[in-house]
Amino acid sequence: MHSLWLATLISAVLVFVTSSLVHMVLPWHKNDFPRLANEDAVMDALRPLRLAKGDYLVPRPATRQELNSPAFIEKRQRGPVVVFTVMGEISMGRNLGLWFVYLLVVIGLSALAAGVALPPGADSHRVFHLIALTSFLGFALALWQNSIWWSRSWVTTLKSTVDGLIYALITAGVFVWLWPR
Repeated sequence: MHSLWLATLISAVLVFVTSSLVHMVLPWHKNDFPRLANEDAVMDALRPLRLAKGDYLVPRPATRQELNSPAFIEKRQRGPVVVFTVMGEISMGRNLGLWFVYLLVVIGLSALAAGVALPPGADSHRVFHLIALTSFLGFALALWQNSIWWSRSWVTTLKSTVDGLIYALITAGVFVWLWPR
């Protein structure tokens, strides 16, 4: 495993740079979060509520029994049904740091799986497939549950899945290049 740390680190750096280009240079994700026509009114309505940072579901029943009550059903049907996150101040430095740690974890786990499954000098084709598959699972597949359960746009999820595929292919290429002989 120690011989795969360089490949892990180089992959993480390349994926970090690629993701920065994908999100800041290309127009690929610019419409992932459309602007509300009445954004100021929504912000003005929410501000006095002093909502703590976190994830919210509205309406949300207090108990499972309330979920099936006529009053709650009517409230839900009257709408809107909303899932939202209150973030507070955004710290790009912190977020980018956490993103890099996440990349190291996903790629490190892929390296661990490949290091256990494949010997030094393994066929490049097998190294590529195993690293691409395992890193793709970490980069992309878990995003689908946000569309399944929380109505996140499938278009946004599929675009992020393509991003994950690109990151996985970069990662696999680096591992083929640096796989121990």
